Amino acid sequence: MDTFKSFEDSLYSVNEDCFEDIALKLFRFQAQYNEVYCEYLRYLNCKPEEIRSLEKIPFLPISFFKTRNIQTGNWLAETEFTSSGTTGANTSRHLVKDLNFYLELSEKIFHKYYGTAENYHILALLPSYLERTGSSLIAMIQHLINKSNSEHSGFYLYNYDELVQKIEFLKDGRKKVILWGVSFALLDLAEAFQLDLSQCIVMETGGMKGRRKEWTRQDLHGYLTNRFNVKSIHSEYGMTELMSQAYSSEGGYYETPPWMKVLIRDINDPFSVVKGRTGAINVVDLANFHSCAFIETQDLGRIDQIGRFEVLGRMDNSDLRGCNLLVE
Repeated sequence: MDTFKSFEDSLYSVNEDCFEDIALKLFRFQAQYNEVYCEYLRYLNCKPEEIRSLEKIPFLPISFFKTRNIQTGNWLAETEFTSSGTTGANTSRHLVKDLNFYLELSEKIFHKYYGTAENYHILALLPSYLERTGSSLIAMIQHLINKSNSEHSGFYLYNYDELVQKIEFLKDGRKKVILWGVSFALLDLAEAFQLDLSQCIVMETGGMKGRRKEWTRQDLHGYLTNRFNVKSIHSEYGMTELMSQAYSSEGGYYETPPWMKVLIRDINDPFSVVKGRTGAINVVDLANFHSCAFIETQDLGRIDQIGRFEVLGRMDNSDLRGCNLLVE
């Protein structure tokens, strides 16, 4: 019998061979027990028992998180993640049944790509996130900071001088430094200081938040690599509506954990999956078993030959979001 526990247990052993089978089981489970998703499928005249492949699953538009409680089953939320949005805009709300599950999952994903957090001093330059409540990113970074066991790890607002002094103090030490910053704040820092961060990892996330004119990812990373003297800028791709994250270490292409997959849909037909060309991003996150695992985002992207994905920007007339970048 499919239960939350069974889906959680299968999460850490999922691989390419069994991904679709687990996804189809979760789809049918959520089609039955997720009231909003069930209503959406009925509107589409979709019969879940007739869906036989991952590409035929209807993905829930991400905008539903702005107006409805996306919840599979009946339970009380331990916490609620909210998106940043813009002034006057509706924000997404993601009800979270088990905060500790999210934190441990985020740590597992980080460990897969970067190793244990204890190997790092984590300096977080995330002013727009710190200035509000309900940020899933802040919860994740705080957890990693705690796990780093470093008295030097911590958050920074706009105190760039103090941050630069801390980096200079730490960068040649035994532990490596991760400078994890929202895009506009990294640009502000880069314009004010030309730093040698060649011994550090610079992790970009979160876009401009309406604070600055949008840059293409290529221009943003090119400028930051030059000003910070690093070979590449790393990126983290996460959303309020997702439990999992993807990471990019170079070239702008993101790798996903085994239980997460990106499909590209036709921008003119949301129910048609395309291959080999640019389209809109659909995300399957099997860790979203408490909410909805099949999310139709408003991001534009493409997938390379080995399954990594690139984010190219936002669809026209979509809300500004954390990962907003102009299409190249």
